[in-house]
Amino acid sequence: MPKPIRIRVWGKYALFSRPELKAERYSYDIITPSAARGIFDAIYYHPGLKWQIKRIYVQKPIKLANVRRNEVTKKILASDLLRAANGSGEPIFIDRAESIAQRAATVLYDVSYVLEANFNLVPEKMGAGDSADKFYAIFCNRVKKGKCFTQPYLGCREFTAFFEPFPDDVEPETIGEDRDFGIMLYDLDYTEEGSIKPMFIRAIMKNGVVDLRDCEVLR
Repeated sequence: MPKPIRIRVWGKYALFSRPELKAERYSYDIITPSAARGIFDAIYYHPGLKWQIKRIYVQKPIKLANVRRNEVTKKILASDLLRAANGSGEPIFIDRAESIAQRAATVLYDVSYVLEANFNLVPEKMGAGDSADKFYAIFCNRVKKGKCFTQPYLGCREFTAFFEPFPDDVEPETIGEDRDFGIMLYDLDYTEEGSIKPMFIRAIMKNGVVDLRDCEVLR
């Protein structure tokens, strides 16, 4: 298996919403492992590999800001699309004037992280010419050229994530703080068909680094 990959991601705003606070958005203090994995998937997605975050280096002081964002209270359902496909003739749209709602959000301001990750292979979804070395080379090449499968973002699509490669032989600079963030969303478990189960961890930062290599996953 190739060595772990490091990238630096940064942005002006970030919002990694706590699931227990639904009406008014409130961000975790740092990027969640699932959001970090989403950035790697956005740069290079392939069904034959699954990204796993190893360490998160927090490079800038944790700063929160309060903003107000326009949201809509409705969403287009799959059943609506199915009826339209079957010729119902019903228009499919959301009237922003009727559905708009302004909600407060507590977001992170001016963030920068170095994310370290590796990937596990999914043999049954790999092609004949696929291999770990091939996936590694493709990802590194895409990062160097600034290419992505979809635009990476920091929790919300309007908060764009910028990224660049980070050298393996350089120790990332961090805020150098120790902090216990408590229970944090780790990822979602899709292994059971028809069921999505959240997984959590006890996120502890030591000297600006959250080490996920041997963390206990709570289900």
